[in-house]
Amino acid sequence: MKHVFERDVPMLARDGVTLRANVWRPVEGKAPTLLMRLPYGKHQDAFTGDEPASLLPSVTVLLEAGYAVVHQDVRGTFASDGVFRPKLNEISDGQDTLAWLAEQDWYDGTVGTYGASYMGMTQWALAIADNPGLKAIAPSVAAANWYTGLWYSPGGALSLSLVTMWTALMSFNTEQRALERGETSDTSRMMRFGGALQDPLPLNDTLPVAGIPLVGQGQWFDDWLAHPDHDDYWAAQDWTTSITAVTVPALFSTGWYDLKIPGTAIDFVQMRTQAGSEQARDHTRMIIGPWDHENRTGRYPDRNFGPHASADLDAEHVAFYDQWLRGRPAEAPVPRVRLFVMGVDEWRDEQDWPLPGTRYTDYHLHSAGSANTSAGDGVLQIGASAAESSDVFRYDPRDPVPTTGGALLPTVPGLVGPVDQRAVDGRDDVLCYATPVLTEPVEVTGFVNLEVFVSSTAVDTDITAKLVDVFPDGRAINVCDGILRLRYRHDLSRPELMTPGEVYEVTVPMAVTSNVFLPGHRIRLDVSSSNFPHYDRNSNTGGVISSEALDDMVVAENTVHHGGARPSRLVLPLINR
Repeated sequence: MKHVFERDVPMLARDGVTLRANVWRPVEGKAPTLLMRLPYGKHQDAFTGDEPASLLPSVTVLLEAGYAVVHQDVRGTFASDGVFRPKLNEISDGQDTLAWLAEQDWYDGTVGTYGASYMGMTQWALAIADNPGLKAIAPSVAAANWYTGLWYSPGGALSLSLVTMWTALMSFNTEQRALERGETSDTSRMMRFGGALQDPLPLNDTLPVAGIPLVGQGQWFDDWLAHPDHDDYWAAQDWTTSITAVTVPALFSTGWYDLKIPGTAIDFVQMRTQAGSEQARDHTRMIIGPWDHENRTGRYPDRNFGPHASADLDAEHVAFYDQWLRGRPAEAPVPRVRLFVMGVDEWRDEQDWPLPGTRYTDYHLHSAGSANTSAGDGVLQIGASAAESSDVFRYDPRDPVPTTGGALLPTVPGLVGPVDQRAVDGRDDVLCYATPVLTEPVEVTGFVNLEVFVSSTAVDTDITAKLVDVFPDGRAINVCDGILRLRYRHDLSRPELMTPGEVYEVTVPMAVTSNVFLPGHRIRLDVSSSNFPHYDRNSNTGGVISSEALDDMVVAENTVHHGGARPSRLVLPLINR
């Protein structure tokens, strides 16, 4: 399709604020339109999708397929006017953008959306509202739940590295925009903010130390810290409760090492079971690769998933849009779920998630009382032990277990993705429970949980759990992990402190994965109480963690009980294919 490119095309929101977009439209005639609304700068090459590792479809490919493309800076970012408040105006601004589209003579009346991360949230904003013409959405590395899908973990711990990184990024962008527009001449605030993040304790003091007023820019940082519980503030922003209003199919794409993968998987299940139309329920799809939040190469320093780790997301998106914006059915049956199965390192098509035929199997924890470090006596076994035992470790918030791989941001090598756990599994505050060397392959695909009996000398602490694939050469590669803040053991909205010494049975959600543990390997579970800076440190005091300094924190002696009447167990979703 021959097209015209127009930069910074203005459109007026209902409250008079001007939003601006880059538009690729046909020279003549009409075309279906693909829309992306983003806060990171529509002018940046990363959002054209032309980089080899991009999670976004290429604009060039979309244009060649006959689509018009619109990239809009959301309110208060880059070329668009107003004040940026995360999520606050996205429903109304999205509706106004579609109203503007309907007035364009090149628009054929159908629109689809795409985009990664925050751009997935702007798609949900359109999908849950009444927007005639919207035919399909394609959120990548995104989740509809603003609390457990992003800023806090499903177990209630603050996603510290993400919150500080993202606030720094957006504050920097906002300051840069204000300088370019002549709205300020103070160039020092960006530097002060970066310095404040080097040792952000107490967290509540970070922005004031940087000299950034908590109004408009940065206000969300203060709000998020002020609401550690899943209270009414978060409930009002949980769009999973509105999935019943979504009537268009979704194409989800994400990675096993993306921090939003648990939320994406839950969103898929809810779309399949609760969406507001048969079309949306039956034709929503999900693609999961061995990727993190920002790339789809599948190549990491400690683990390379091979030459087939990538996927042709351009073709997947075009076929999806062709079907729902143009009425062109696929030439062959399309699988609802396409997974990259790690271990065997190959793609596999499935018809649903969780996979039909999943056998949730208990792997029981056992030891003689010395499971500390990978050289300890911790064992994972199918049958429960009749003998009761326990393992004790000392959690000191001043010396937390450093983040070593996982699903998080920023995507720094050694911090994100599959990383050799030998860097941390020699610590006394890491308990390790492993199977004997496997003689047969064991496939684990689905949601993973740890059901564990714990006690502590503190009134509150955290329990972390990490599933690890131990290779014959000694490498111990993390597969998935999770954390539970024990004050939220019953309910994220109802914190309840512990009685020191009392034993509690709790569930640690460990996200999702697909991995075949091969013969010669071992399955291992690592348990501790910190994963820093992925998550904030629990002070163990039971107080407001974001307001506490390092000197306020106390040491906890934490105990994992197992065997007999306290059958602590790792629950794995086993698949036989």
